[in-house]
Amino acid sequence: MNTKAWISAFRLRTLPLALASIGMGSFLAASHQKFRYDVLIWASLTTVFLQVLSNLANDYGDTINGADSELRQGPTRAVQSGAISISSMKIAIGVFGILSFASGLMLLHISVGLGSTIFYLFLGFGLASIAAAYFYTAGKNPYGYAGLGDISVLLFFGFLAVLGTYFLHTVEFTWLNILPALSMGLFATAVLNVNNIRDIESDKEAGKMSIPVRIGRNAAVKYHLFLLITGYGTSLVYIFLLPFSYSRIIVLLAIFPLVINAKAVTQKTDAKQLDPYLRQMAISSLLFMLLFGLAIL
Repeated sequence: MNTKAWISAFRLRTLPLALASIGMGSFLAASHQKFRYDVLIWASLTTVFLQVLSNLANDYGDTINGADSELRQGPTRAVQSGAISISSMKIAIGVFGILSFASGLMLLHISVGLGSTIFYLFLGFGLASIAAAYFYTAGKNPYGYAGLGDISVLLFFGFLAVLGTYFLHTVEFTWLNILPALSMGLFATAVLNVNNIRDIESDKEAGKMSIPVRIGRNAAVKYHLFLLITGYGTSLVYIFLLPFSYSRIIVLLAIFPLVINAKAVTQKTDAKQLDPYLRQMAISSLLFMLLFGLAIL
């Protein structure tokens, strides 16, 4: 087994982004004194499995559909390079699909119990998450090739991950939590947008109609700035609605890595130079979550 190729295919650098949304929902629960360690652990594990599933399906799907070609500027993909066979990748996708489902069931068991209406509702959310992870670039009609990836990321990394995690901690829904959920969703969408700006030429060649392919690079940069500004702004609105405390000012530190990312996307026109800023944006989202969490406790 080519361990190095599998680790590369897992794309571990994407995990901070996925875990940031779980952390946000958990911080919100802790701010209401309803945090549960077991929910955090199982939600994090389920999210890691889902993210790896998505990454493997993306590696497989983009190779099959031609998006991972010699024009692509990011890291070499495992299936496209021949380091991992198509059959082995299919097995791995199935394994992580099963792990995601089993872990999700355990999460629901400890949080809301099995058999209730809420259980079946969240079971549906979980199955939708598994389907979304796979069909983004795989399957006969991958929705990522129709430019719907941004909406999916906003829904699953933002609203479902944050609000869902909060609910599993507390068994409550709070309308105000939509603001930080929107922040995390927009930041996750920004990571995807950096990826799509980087791959604009190879995606165009493969017929992958991402947002940057549809609107062009210049408009995609403006779209990126909108994502960052709106994402940060909605979190500030949430902070301002809380009782005043000097400790809340710490969230202002989160603006600096966002400015760095915005500057890079605006100024760096070479696709290879953009690649490090996918990881930087993912880590920026994690840092934002931590600072926001400290600000609301």
